[in-house]
Amino acid sequence: MTQDQLKQAVAREAIKYVVDGQIVGVGTGSTANFFIDELAKIKHRIKGAVASSEATAARLRAHDIEVYDLNQVATMPVYVDGADEITAQGAMIKGGGAALTREKIVASVAEKFICIADGSKLVKMLGKFPLPVEVIPMAQAVVARKLVKLGGEPNLRFKDGIPLITDNGNVIIDVVGLKIADPVELERQINQITGVVTVGLFAQQGADVCLLGTPDGVKTLTF
Repeated sequence: MTQDQLKQAVAREAIKYVVDGQIVGVGTGSTANFFIDELAKIKHRIKGAVASSEATAARLRAHDIEVYDLNQVATMPVYVDGADEITAQGAMIKGGGAALTREKIVASVAEKFICIADGSKLVKMLGKFPLPVEVIPMAQAVVARKLVKLGGEPNLRFKDGIPLITDNGNVIIDVVGLKIADPVELERQINQITGVVTVGLFAQQGADVCLLGTPDGVKTLTF
């Protein structure tokens, strides 16, 4: 199976976790896009969705799925999103699609986080994938210096030759060279750096379920 076929398989499986008549939290990225396309097939069964990015909101609306502002929503049964890396304990690196802050906010409102990923995303230790950190622009240099002290090599993320700007108007520093043995502690440390909006570690509140696409079918990991 191709990587896209694996993503489609887990997206289809995630539909089983959608609660009829409720609002669904939806993530950002290529795997989440497959989920949105599957969600469109049952849109008559749901009230609507909360999007974690402008790109996700646009894709939902293109399928005529009503998009709610999170301020209108007190709680939701599930949030479905991909991961750049995930461990057997449910800790994740997210933010490859530059939506880490909104993803973390929407996920915090959901009763259950369903991670959908192909098998290559399951790792023993987080850190091979560059760790995204969303930063207020004026703090870029000072945050980068402090990330060096934590043992990483910070790189400003560019797109089309210019610094990438998030939906929140911030920049992203991608940190390479980390071996994250204690993701909960590192998440705490980086989030305490003044100027950091959030770090793409989802460990203090990780996934509840991971639907992992493998050549032998979708495997369900529960944490």
